[in-house]
Amino acid sequence: MTVTKADVPVTTASNEPAGESEPVGSARSERLSALIQQHGALAVLVIVSLVASFSFDSFATGDNVGNMATSSAFLAIVALGMTFVIITGGIDLSVGSLFALGGVLAAWGSRHGTLVALLLPLLVCGLIGVVNGLLVAKSRLAPFIVTLAAMLGARGLLLAITDEGAATFLIGKGSFLAELGQGTTLGLGNPVWITLALFVAGAVVLRRTRFGQHVYAVGGNEDAAALMGAPVARTKILVYTLSGLLAGLAGALNAAWLASGVTILGNGMELEAISAVVIGGTLLTGGLGYVSGSLVGVLLLKVIQNVINQIGSLDSSYQQVVSGAFLAVVVIAQTWLGRRRQLM
Repeated sequence: MTVTKADVPVTTASNEPAGESEPVGSARSERLSALIQQHGALAVLVIVSLVASFSFDSFATGDNVGNMATSSAFLAIVALGMTFVIITGGIDLSVGSLFALGGVLAAWGSRHGTLVALLLPLLVCGLIGVVNGLLVAKSRLAPFIVTLAAMLGARGLLLAITDEGAATFLIGKGSFLAELGQGTTLGLGNPVWITLALFVAGAVVLRRTRFGQHVYAVGGNEDAAALMGAPVARTKILVYTLSGLLAGLAGALNAAWLASGVTILGNGMELEAISAVVIGGTLLTGGLGYVSGSLVGVLLLKVIQNVINQIGSLDSSYQQVVSGAFLAVVVIAQTWLGRRRQLM
Protein backbone atom coordinates (compact mmCIF):
# COMPACT_ATOMS: atom_id res chain seq x y z
CA MET A 1 0.00 0.00 0.00
CA THR A 2 1.27 3.48 -0.80
CA VAL A 3 2.61 5.35 2.19
CA THR A 4 1.41 8.95 2.38
CA LYS A 5 1.56 11.87 4.75
CA ALA A 6 -2.05 11.36 5.79
CA ASP A 7 -3.38 12.59 9.06
CA VAL A 8 -2.87 9.30 10.88
CA PRO A 9 -0.22 8.40 13.42
CA VAL A 10 2.70 6.51 11.93
CA THR A 11 4.23 3.72 14.01
CA THR A 12 7.55 2.14 13.30
CA ALA A 13 8.94 -1.13 14.46
CA SER A 14 11.91 -0.89 16.76
CA ASN A 15 14.30 -3.29 18.46
CA GLU A 16 15.07 -0.83 21.23
CA PRO A 17 14.28 -1.79 24.81
CA ALA A 18 11.05 -0.50 26.25
CA GLY A 19 12.90 1.89 28.48
CA GLU A 20 14.50 3.64 25.48
CA SER A 21 11.31 4.23 23.51
CA GLU A 22 10.13 7.67 22.44
CA PRO A 23 9.14 9.85 25.41
CA VAL A 24 5.42 9.97 26.10
CA GLY A 25 5.48 13.77 26.23
CA SER A 26 6.97 14.00 22.74
CA ALA A 27 4.33 11.69 21.25
CA ARG A 28 1.59 13.61 23.03
CA SER A 29 2.93 16.92 21.72
CA GLU A 30 3.04 15.53 18.18
CA ARG A 31 -0.58 14.39 18.40
CA LEU A 32 -1.57 17.81 19.73
CA SER A 33 0.18 19.53 16.81
CA ALA A 34 -1.61 17.29 14.32
CA LEU A 35 -4.93 17.94 16.07
CA ILE A 36 -4.44 21.70 15.91
CA GLN A 37 -3.51 21.55 12.23
CA GLN A 38 -6.56 19.48 11.33
CA HIS A 39 -9.22 21.01 13.60
CA GLY A 40 -7.89 24.46 14.44
CA ALA A 41 -10.08 26.16 11.81
CA LEU A 42 -13.16 24.37 13.18
CA ALA A 43 -12.44 25.65 16.68
CA VAL A 44 -12.08 29.21 15.37
CA LEU A 45 -15.32 28.82 13.37
CA VAL A 46 -17.24 27.71 16.48
CA ILE A 47 -15.84 30.55 18.59
CA VAL A 48 -16.53 33.24 15.97
CA SER A 49 -20.06 31.89 15.39
CA LEU A 50 -20.86 31.85 19.11
CA VAL A 51 -19.57 35.40 19.61
CA ALA A 52 -21.52 36.62 16.57
CA SER A 53 -24.69 34.87 17.76
CA PHE A 54 -24.59 36.73 21.08
CA SER A 55 -23.51 40.02 19.49
CA PHE A 56 -26.01 40.26 16.61
CA ASP A 57 -29.67 39.30 16.90
CA SER A 58 -30.02 38.52 13.20
CA PHE A 59 -26.90 36.34 12.85
CA ALA A 60 -28.31 33.03 14.07
CA THR A 61 -31.72 33.41 12.41
CA GLY A 62 -32.89 30.76 9.97
CA ASP A 63 -32.90 33.14 7.01
CA ASN A 64 -29.36 34.37 7.63
CA VAL A 65 -27.96 30.87 8.19
CA GLY A 66 -29.72 29.63 5.07
CA ASN A 67 -28.36 32.50 2.98
CA MET A 68 -24.84 31.92 4.27
CA ALA A 69 -25.08 28.21 3.52
CA THR A 70 -26.31 28.76 -0.03
CA SER A 71 -23.76 31.47 -0.84
CA SER A 72 -21.02 29.25 0.60
CA ALA A 73 -22.02 26.29 -1.55
CA PHE A 74 -20.54 27.59 -4.81
CA LEU A 75 -17.16 28.51 -3.34
CA ALA A 76 -17.12 25.20 -1.46
CA ILE A 77 -17.52 23.19 -4.68
CA VAL A 78 -14.60 25.08 -6.23
CA ALA A 79 -12.55 24.59 -3.06
CA LEU A 80 -13.22 20.84 -3.16
CA GLY A 81 -11.48 20.55 -6.52
CA MET A 82 -8.71 22.86 -5.33
CA THR A 83 -8.11 20.57 -2.34
CA PHE A 84 -7.18 17.65 -4.60
CA VAL A 85 -4.89 19.88 -6.68
CA ILE A 86 -3.04 21.38 -3.71
CA ILE A 87 -2.56 17.99 -2.02
CA THR A 88 -0.63 16.90 -5.12
CA GLY A 89 1.59 19.96 -4.69
CA GLY A 90 -0.05 21.94 -7.51
CA ILE A 91 -2.18 25.06 -7.83
CA ASP A 92 -5.07 26.03 -10.11
CA LEU A 93 -5.51 29.72 -10.84
CA SER A 94 -8.07 29.14 -13.58
CA VAL A 95 -11.03 28.16 -11.38
CA GLY A 96 -12.41 31.71 -11.02
CA SER A 97 -12.61 32.19 -14.77
CA LEU A 98 -13.97 28.66 -15.24
CA PHE A 99 -16.63 29.42 -12.64
CA ALA A 100 -17.78 32.48 -14.60
CA LEU A 101 -17.52 30.63 -17.92
CA GLY A 102 -19.56 27.73 -16.55
CA GLY A 103 -22.33 30.10 -15.48
CA VAL A 104 -22.51 31.80 -18.87
CA LEU A 105 -22.47 28.48 -20.74
CA ALA A 106 -25.22 27.12 -18.50
CA ALA A 107 -27.41 30.18 -19.08
CA TRP A 108 -26.76 30.07 -22.83
CA GLY A 109 -27.43 26.33 -22.98
CA SER A 110 -30.68 26.63 -21.00
CA ARG A 111 -32.35 27.79 -24.22
CA HIS A 112 -31.82 24.24 -25.50
CA GLY A 113 -32.92 22.41 -22.38
CA THR A 114 -31.68 21.60 -18.90
CA LEU A 115 -29.50 18.71 -20.05
CA VAL A 116 -27.52 20.96 -22.40
CA ALA A 117 -27.33 23.65 -19.73
CA LEU A 118 -25.66 21.23 -17.30
CA LEU A 119 -23.50 19.22 -19.69
CA LEU A 120 -22.08 22.12 -21.69
CA PRO A 121 -20.20 23.83 -18.81
CA LEU A 122 -19.00 20.45 -17.54
CA LEU A 123 -17.70 19.51 -20.99
CA VAL A 124 -15.94 22.81 -21.73
CA CYS A 125 -14.52 23.44 -18.25
CA GLY A 126 -13.56 19.79 -17.85
CA LEU A 127 -11.72 19.92 -21.18
CA ILE A 128 -9.79 23.00 -20.05
CA GLY A 129 -8.91 21.08 -16.88
CA VAL A 130 -7.64 18.17 -19.00
CA VAL A 131 -5.40 20.54 -20.96
CA ASN A 132 -4.07 22.00 -17.71
CA GLY A 133 -3.31 18.52 -16.41
CA LEU A 134 -1.60 17.40 -19.62
CA LEU A 135 0.64 20.46 -19.70
CA VAL A 136 1.56 20.10 -16.02
CA ALA A 137 2.04 16.32 -16.05
CA LYS A 138 3.39 15.58 -19.51
CA SER A 139 5.18 18.80 -20.46
CA ARG A 140 6.33 19.38 -16.85
CA LEU A 141 5.38 23.05 -16.99
CA ALA A 142 4.85 25.00 -13.79
CA PRO A 143 1.20 24.77 -12.61
CA PHE A 144 1.22 28.49 -11.83
CA ILE A 145 2.04 29.42 -15.44
CA VAL A 146 -0.23 26.82 -17.04
CA THR A 147 -3.30 27.69 -15.01
CA LEU A 148 -2.63 31.42 -15.28
CA ALA A 149 -2.75 31.02 -19.07
CA ALA A 150 -5.96 28.99 -18.72
CA MET A 151 -7.44 31.72 -16.53
CA LEU A 152 -6.82 34.33 -19.22
CA GLY A 153 -8.00 32.03 -22.00
CA ALA A 154 -11.24 31.11 -20.21
CA ARG A 155 -11.97 34.77 -19.48
CA GLY A 156 -11.34 35.62 -23.15
CA LEU A 157 -13.72 32.86 -24.27
CA LEU A 158 -16.30 34.20 -21.84
CA LEU A 159 -16.04 37.69 -23.31
CA ALA A 160 -16.27 36.32 -26.85
CA ILE A 161 -19.49 34.44 -26.05
CA THR A 162 -21.08 37.46 -24.37
CA ASP A 163 -19.97 40.08 -26.92
CA GLU A 164 -17.46 41.66 -24.52
CA GLY A 165 -19.93 41.31 -21.67
CA ALA A 166 -22.73 43.20 -23.42
CA ALA A 167 -25.01 40.15 -23.65
CA THR A 168 -26.53 38.51 -20.57
CA PHE A 169 -28.26 35.15 -20.98
CA LEU A 170 -31.24 34.50 -18.74
CA ILE A 171 -32.61 31.25 -17.33
CA GLY A 172 -36.36 30.90 -17.60
CA LYS A 173 -38.38 30.82 -14.40
CA GLY A 174 -40.05 27.53 -13.62
CA SER A 175 -37.47 25.45 -15.48
CA PHE A 176 -35.82 22.46 -13.82
CA LEU A 177 -32.49 24.29 -13.87
CA ALA A 178 -33.97 27.27 -12.04
CA GLU A 179 -35.53 24.95 -9.49
CA LEU A 180 -32.20 23.22 -9.03
CA GLY A 181 -30.56 26.52 -8.09
CA GLN A 182 -33.41 28.30 -6.30
CA GLY A 183 -35.45 25.48 -4.77
CA THR A 184 -35.19 24.25 -1.20
CA THR A 185 -35.35 20.84 0.44
CA LEU A 186 -35.91 20.44 4.18
CA GLY A 187 -35.31 24.14 4.65
CA LEU A 188 -31.95 24.27 2.86
CA GLY A 189 -31.26 25.35 -0.69
CA ASN A 190 -30.69 22.60 -3.24
CA PRO A 191 -27.12 23.81 -3.94
CA VAL A 192 -26.29 23.13 -0.28
CA TRP A 193 -27.42 19.51 -0.52
CA ILE A 194 -25.50 19.05 -3.77
CA THR A 195 -22.40 20.49 -2.11
CA LEU A 196 -22.70 18.20 0.91
CA ALA A 197 -23.10 15.16 -1.35
CA LEU A 198 -20.01 16.17 -3.33
CA PHE A 199 -17.94 16.60 -0.17
CA VAL A 200 -18.99 13.20 1.16
CA ALA A 201 -18.02 11.64 -2.17
CA GLY A 202 -14.75 13.60 -2.20
CA ALA A 203 -13.86 12.44 1.32
CA VAL A 204 -14.53 8.80 0.41
CA VAL A 205 -12.46 9.07 -2.77
CA LEU A 206 -9.56 10.78 -1.02
CA ARG A 207 -9.42 8.50 2.03
CA ARG A 208 -10.77 5.14 0.83
CA THR A 209 -9.64 4.66 -2.76
CA ARG A 210 -6.38 3.87 -4.52
CA PHE A 211 -6.69 7.15 -6.43
CA GLY A 212 -6.80 9.03 -3.13
CA GLN A 213 -3.66 7.23 -1.97
CA HIS A 214 -1.96 8.25 -5.20
CA VAL A 215 -2.98 11.89 -4.66
CA TYR A 216 -1.30 11.93 -1.24
CA ALA A 217 1.74 10.03 -2.51
CA VAL A 218 2.34 12.40 -5.43
CA GLY A 219 2.12 15.41 -3.14
CA GLY A 220 4.30 13.84 -0.46
CA ASN A 221 7.18 12.83 -2.72
CA GLU A 222 6.64 12.60 -6.46
CA ASP A 223 9.84 10.66 -7.15
CA ALA A 224 9.15 8.15 -4.39
CA ALA A 225 5.58 7.75 -5.63
CA ALA A 226 6.85 6.97 -9.14
CA LEU A 227 9.32 4.40 -7.77
CA MET A 228 6.50 2.68 -5.89
CA GLY A 229 4.47 2.40 -9.10
CA ALA A 230 1.98 5.23 -8.59
CA PRO A 231 0.71 6.71 -11.88
CA VAL A 232 2.02 10.22 -11.26
CA ALA A 233 1.11 11.75 -14.62
CA ARG A 234 -2.37 10.24 -14.68
CA THR A 235 -3.04 11.39 -11.12
CA LYS A 236 -2.10 14.97 -11.95
CA ILE A 237 -4.25 14.97 -15.08
CA LEU A 238 -7.22 13.65 -13.11
CA VAL A 239 -6.99 16.21 -10.30
CA TYR A 240 -6.82 19.15 -12.73
CA THR A 241 -9.71 17.67 -14.71
CA LEU A 242 -11.70 17.31 -11.49
CA SER A 243 -10.93 20.91 -10.56
CA GLY A 244 -12.18 22.14 -13.94
CA LEU A 245 -15.34 20.03 -13.75
CA LEU A 246 -16.23 21.24 -10.26
CA ALA A 247 -15.56 24.88 -11.15
CA GLY A 248 -17.86 24.56 -14.16
CA LEU A 249 -20.54 22.84 -12.06
CA ALA A 250 -20.33 25.54 -9.40
CA GLY A 251 -20.75 28.19 -12.09
CA ALA A 252 -23.77 26.42 -13.55
CA LEU A 253 -25.44 26.14 -10.14
CA ASN A 254 -24.70 29.78 -9.39
CA ALA A 255 -26.26 30.82 -12.71
CA ALA A 256 -29.33 28.75 -11.84
CA TRP A 257 -29.49 30.48 -8.46
CA LEU A 258 -29.24 33.94 -10.02
CA ALA A 259 -31.35 32.96 -13.06
CA SER A 260 -28.69 34.46 -15.36
CA GLY A 261 -25.11 34.06 -16.48
CA VAL A 262 -23.32 37.03 -14.94
CA THR A 263 -20.02 37.77 -16.67
CA ILE A 264 -18.33 39.72 -13.86
CA LEU A 265 -18.43 36.88 -11.34
CA GLY A 266 -15.41 34.78 -10.40
CA ASN A 267 -12.84 37.57 -10.13
CA GLY A 268 -10.52 36.59 -7.29
CA MET A 269 -12.42 33.39 -6.58
CA GLU A 270 -9.30 31.30 -7.13
CA LEU A 271 -7.62 33.16 -4.25
CA GLU A 272 -10.65 32.63 -2.01
CA ALA A 273 -10.62 28.91 -2.79
CA ILE A 274 -6.90 28.62 -2.09
CA SER A 275 -7.34 30.55 1.18
CA ALA A 276 -10.19 28.29 2.30
CA VAL A 277 -8.24 25.13 1.51
CA VAL A 278 -5.11 26.30 3.33
CA ILE A 279 -7.07 27.64 6.31
CA GLY A 280 -8.71 24.20 6.49
CA GLY A 281 -5.35 22.53 7.12
CA THR A 282 -4.12 21.51 3.66
CA LEU A 283 -0.41 22.15 3.18
CA LEU A 284 0.56 24.33 0.23
CA THR A 285 3.60 22.10 -0.22
CA GLY A 286 1.34 19.09 -0.78
CA GLY A 287 1.06 15.63 0.74
CA LEU A 288 -1.36 16.52 3.54
CA GLY A 289 -4.91 17.79 3.37
CA TYR A 290 -8.50 17.35 4.45
CA VAL A 291 -11.71 17.66 2.45
CA SER A 292 -13.66 18.44 5.62
CA GLY A 293 -11.12 21.13 6.51
CA SER A 294 -11.69 22.89 3.19
CA LEU A 295 -15.42 23.03 3.89
CA VAL A 296 -14.71 24.51 7.33
CA GLY A 297 -12.37 27.04 5.73
CA VAL A 298 -15.10 28.18 3.33
CA LEU A 299 -17.62 28.51 6.15
CA LEU A 300 -15.14 30.48 8.26
CA LEU A 301 -14.52 32.97 5.44
CA LYS A 302 -18.26 33.38 4.85
CA VAL A 303 -19.02 33.81 8.57
CA ILE A 304 -16.34 36.51 8.82
CA GLN A 305 -17.82 38.21 5.76
CA ASN A 306 -21.29 38.06 7.31
CA VAL A 307 -20.06 39.43 10.64
CA ILE A 308 -18.48 42.41 8.86
CA ASN A 309 -21.78 42.99 7.05
CA GLN A 310 -23.61 42.78 10.39
CA ILE A 311 -21.37 45.46 11.87
CA GLY A 312 -22.37 47.78 9.06
CA SER A 313 -19.88 50.53 9.81
CA LEU A 314 -16.98 48.62 8.22
CA ASP A 315 -16.24 48.80 4.51
CA SER A 316 -16.42 45.58 2.49
CA SER A 317 -12.67 45.81 1.84
CA TYR A 318 -12.13 44.72 5.45
CA GLN A 319 -13.32 41.27 4.39
CA GLN A 320 -10.21 40.87 2.28
CA VAL A 321 -8.00 42.29 5.03
CA VAL A 322 -9.33 39.81 7.59
CA SER A 323 -9.18 36.90 5.15
CA GLY A 324 -5.59 37.76 4.26
CA ALA A 325 -4.65 38.01 7.92
CA PHE A 326 -6.20 34.61 8.64
CA LEU A 327 -4.32 33.07 5.72
CA ALA A 328 -1.00 34.55 6.86
CA VAL A 329 -1.51 33.29 10.42
CA VAL A 330 -2.45 29.79 9.18
CA VAL A 331 0.54 29.50 6.86
CA ILE A 332 2.90 30.63 9.65
CA ALA A 333 1.28 28.16 12.05
CA GLN A 334 1.54 25.33 9.50
CA THR A 335 5.22 26.05 8.97
CA TRP A 336 5.91 26.15 12.71
CA LEU A 337 3.96 22.95 13.38
CA GLY A 338 5.65 21.17 10.49
CA ARG A 339 9.13 22.07 11.73
CA ARG A 340 8.23 21.09 15.28
CA ARG A 341 6.97 17.69 14.20
CA GLN A 342 10.15 17.10 12.21
CA LEU A 343 12.26 17.80 15.28
CA MET A 344 10.34 15.32 17.45
